[in-house]
Amino acid sequence: MRRPPAPVALLATILVGAPAIAPANAQSINRCTGADGTTIYTDRRCSDVGAVPASQRSAAAVPSARAYRGCPRNVQDLMHEVGSAIDSRDVNRLAGVYHFAGVSHRAGHSVMDRLEAIVQRPLVQIVPVQAAPPPPPAAADYTGSTFPALATPPLPSASAARRRPVALRLEQTVGDRITPRSTVLGLRRHMGCWWVSL
Repeated sequence: MRRPPAPVALLATILVGAPAIAPANAQSINRCTGADGTTIYTDRRCSDVGAVPASQRSAAAVPSARAYRGCPRNVQDLMHEVGSAIDSRDVNRLAGVYHFAGVSHRAGHSVMDRLEAIVQRPLVQIVPVQAAPPPPPAAADYTGSTFPALATPPLPSASAARRRPVALRLEQTVGDRITPRSTVLGLRRHMGCWWVSL
């Protein structure tokens, strides 16, 4: 039997043994997402650089993100949106339900500063503020009896019982988490949506 020439045998040995000779530290590049959302490319594990794999980050729901559902169509939805914005300390989310119609550029900056202060305080509760009921009519205004003292006042109407709130009172605490602070946000209905204003 004939043996292959020495150069061919040497070349075959090199090709078969090449993966074993390759550097042990040659790895793939990992795409990671840092805690602040920046993309990091590294040859180390993502956990070594304080990040998570990008595929994990995109699969997990970001707590402050929400699907676009349009504007709040009722006061309950508005209260939920205001509460969520404050709980997540997201001034842009709170500004998203603020009625900026007719607000100048300079006044807009002032409003944003006030909204920023609101979202930085811990929220205790949101209380809808009802309009004061109209005063009862005087006894002389009653009809149906010859004796005004015996006249019965009219029954309250269903619309009076179901008054809409005119404002939202935010009950919050200041830095020491003990001292209470109240902020009243006015309510506006515009283009079928509910908005807050200062």
